[in-house]
Amino acid sequence: MADHKRPESMERITTPALAEQFIAEQVAAVRAQVGDKKVLLALSGGVDSSVVAALLIKAVGKQLTCVHVNHGLLRKGEPEQVVEVFRNQMDANLVYVDAVDRFLDKLAGVADPETKRKIIGAEFIRVFEEEARKLEGIEFLAQGTIYPDILESGPVKAHHNVGGLPEDLQFALVEPVKFLFKDEVRVVGKALGLPDSMVFRQPFPGPGLGVRCLGAITRDRLEAVRESDAILREEFAKHGLEGKVWQYFTAIPDIKSVGVRDGVRADEWPVIIRAVNTVDAMTATVEDVPFALLQHITQRITHEVKGVNRVLY
Repeated sequence: MADHKRPESMERITTPALAEQFIAEQVAAVRAQVGDKKVLLALSGGVDSSVVAALLIKAVGKQLTCVHVNHGLLRKGEPEQVVEVFRNQMDANLVYVDAVDRFLDKLAGVADPETKRKIIGAEFIRVFEEEARKLEGIEFLAQGTIYPDILESGPVKAHHNVGGLPEDLQFALVEPVKFLFKDEVRVVGKALGLPDSMVFRQPFPGPGLGVRCLGAITRDRLEAVRESDAILREEFAKHGLEGKVWQYFTAIPDIKSVGVRDGVRADEWPVIIRAVNTVDAMTATVEDVPFALLQHITQRITHEVKGVNRVLY
């Protein structure tokens, strides 16, 4: 367990200068570990995997292959951003996998949240394994393990570890940010030139919108979650709440109620807005969103999002 403990002498990374120093050390360490071999990374577009991708591009360039699996449960614009930043701006070796239909077909009719999580996790590993088998000579698997993951789950990153890969694909691990806390990862991400929208992204669950489309997922309701969430994020950014509120999102339960739209009865869904603050991610307080802003967001969601007739907070 000793090599999974943060070195006591390690300074907290709080400034660009310390981040640059950390990047230089990790680039050297990765080059020493990897040599001329190839590395594979599952790139979700989240903070941790994005920072690891940028760091490895700097260290080994085209020896790294990033695999981005679009399972159809990401927020609006996120798959496009991953392609834009990594393939177009950083010239990364990026494999983009459109697995939307595959995931949504597997999830059809499944209402239990834990079962949904398991299906999404297992299917992700299957898709990733298929992509890994298409590639020649991969010896290393890079992961966005960070220090809280080790503290929570021991030496193996349990919650989105691609450790479910079959025996014959047991790659050696490359984990350059495993001793960093989330705030330090963000400082390093800034120093690596990643956009703020990626670096300061609010926490987002592995199963994505799959757990915010409550009950059995249908494509139309999933789309309504994605669109309403995009409106909420846009309005929070416009009114200075982005970065001030720890996590904010919309969810849509599998229930309908009668309202009136354009003078006729409309049997449609409610959108639930959740906006919370926390220090430890174990307990939370509700953000006091100005009522006028809530009214404005409600107006936009009920007019712009198909199938929705009310907003709950």
